[in-house]
Amino acid sequence: MRSLLTSFHFNKKMDFITAVGFAAATCTTIAFLPQLIKTWQSKSAKDVSFGMLIFFCSGVFMWLIYGILIKSWPVIFANVLTLTFNLIILYLKIKYETNYF
Repeated sequence: MRSLLTSFHFNKKMDFITAVGFAAATCTTIAFLPQLIKTWQSKSAKDVSFGMLIFFCSGVFMWLIYGILIKSWPVIFANVLTLTFNLIILYLKIKYETNYF
């Protein structure tokens, strides 16, 4: 993991483009928190499409891989958090609708 982190070109002085990337990443990631909180509190995910979650999580995972390959912290940051939030929603959907877990 250390070699992965040291291979990124991360200046102490964040440039404007990176700052915009982190701002965008923060906004798009936070957008999933209300759905996660609602699903958790209501113990229902019936309004969330299973197919959408599967395809979305797959796409976010590919964005994460892309971010790692191009060494882009904003892309990595956004997609790690977004994937985590959506995997929790997927878990809750399976748990509440099938009583599997």
